Formats: sequence, C-alpha cells, structure tokens
Amino acid sequence: MAGAADTITLKASGLTFSALVQGEGPSVLCLHGFPDDKRSYRFQLPALAAAGHRAVAPTLRGYEPSAQPVDGDYHIVRMAEDVVGWIDALGEERVDLVGHDWGAVIGYAAAALAPERLRSLTTLAIPHPGRLQREGIRKLPSQILKSWYMIFFQLRGLADWAVEARDWALIEKLWRDWSPGWEPPAEDLAHVKATLARPGVKRAALAYYRAAFDPRSAAARQTARLLASPIHVPTLALTGERDGCMDTRLHDLTLRPEDFPAGLRIERIRGAGHFFHQEKPEEVNRLLLDWLKEARRPGT
Repeated sequence: MAGAADTITLKASGLTFSALVQGEGPSVLCLHGFPDDKRSYRFQLPALAAAGHRAVAPTLRGYEPSAQPVDGDYHIVRMAEDVVGWIDALGEERVDLVGHDWGAVIGYAAAALAPERLRSLTTLAIPHPGRLQREGIRKLPSQILKSWYMIFFQLRGLADWAVEARDWALIEKLWRDWSPGWEPPAEDLAHVKATLARPGVKRAALAYYRAAFDPRSAAARQTARLLASPIHVPTLALTGERDGCMDTRLHDLTLRPEDFPAGLRIERIRGAGHFFHQEKPEEVNRLLLDWLKEARRPGT
C-alpha cells in the first residue's frame, strides 16, 4: 500500500465496520465498490492526509463478518444510513464524501438522505442513479450489454458458484473488462479475492445486486425515492473515458444541472477505465484535492 494507514473501528446501524484512516483534519469518507474493498483508495488516502484531511476508507456493509446484518438487508437506503452513523462515530458534523461504483450510488443516496451532513460529494464512475434508471438505458441501450453481470447475479446458486470458480476468474475478468488495457496488480487482485472469500462476503456482495431488483419491499421503495431525489450537495462527478462497466457517455446524457441545485462539475479521465482512481491516481488526486479546496471556500 502506498503510504501508511491505521485501522480503526466504526459502529453504525448495530454493526461494526473496520476502516483505514490516515491524516488529521476535516474528514473525507471514501467508499469502495464491487468487486473491491477498502484498499481501493490506497493512493488517495496518503494524498488526502498530506493535504490536511483525515481520510477514512470504511468497509461497506457485508464486506466483513462483523458488518453483515442479521436480516440480510442490503438495500441502498440502509447503506446511506450507515454513512450517517459513520459520520456520528467520527465525531463530525459534516464530511466530504467520495464514492466509487456502489460507493458512488451510496453517496448519491446519502446526499439525498442527509445533505446537511455533507460538505461535498465526489462520485467515481456512476452517474445519478435515478436518471440512469429512467432515461439512461433508453438513450444508450448498448449499456444493457455492459450490465450483463447484474442480470446474471440474479441467478442464485449458479452465480454464487460462478463468481468463485477457477480462483475467482470472473472477478479478474470484470476488472480487466471494466478497465481495458490496464493490468491490475496481482497483489491487489489477491487482496480483493481474499476479501470476497471471507465468511458471508460473497453472498453479501451479490445481495447488493439482488436488492436492486427488489420492486416490492418498503426498503426498496425508500431507496427508489432517495435515488430519484435531487442532490443538494456540491457534486463532482468523475468518469473514465474507457469505462467498460458504465459507459462514460451516460454522464453527459443523464447528469443535469437541475438535479444538482448546489452545483455540479463533470470531469472525464482520459485513457482510463472504471478503476481510474487506481489507474491514474495522480490525475484523480489533483482533481479531488482541488475540488475539496473549492468546496470549503466560504460561500461555495
């Protein structure tokens, strides 16, 4: 890992989450996605710390045994509530929130649930989920092919077996397909596989996708309302030009200023894919640090 981070414990929603933390100052929460873990931000944590922030990268709900709810609820509204609990556990009134992949979806939901607890929102790779669901696929139907895995993960039993088969070969395929032309370091892939192999984690990771297809429960309805809400938090949306998971054009097609009354900026990372914060960390860190500085400017 680049730089040295400590591990702390955060309590929220009756669960216990481990988190990497580095630096002192106003907190920046960094939420990982799938298939990934809290080490996703190993290049951002030291840069944030050097710039005077307390950078915190928690393990998401389900990604370790102590963070797995007894009721198996992995609807996004629950993860948004986790975020508010983490902010309380850190002793902060407000934080800056950064999210990649599922972490970005959670970020949008948290911003809708408790905008007063966020100074800024930075999303990596995912446009506004409400517009994406209502309009994105219609405007760019080729995205359906990129999202094949979401349908496949609904096949309980078969998908659970296939994800782990041949030393997690499907996980490696997703990383390479989503960031074409980039070879993820073997050490980092091994760490992700080890995370998914922990008791209950594979089931929990797939449960995110299964909960997303739930049309009936109260939690699903709460989630839908959050993800359809405007974002009253200054937002920086980053996208990789070569993203093989979420077509970068969706950022232009679905991110609208009227959905972001507190301000929206879109930045495209050239020559990078879905994991662009790991592919081009120096460029991403520069954009992120400039954005956080602007978000803290009086009157912003």
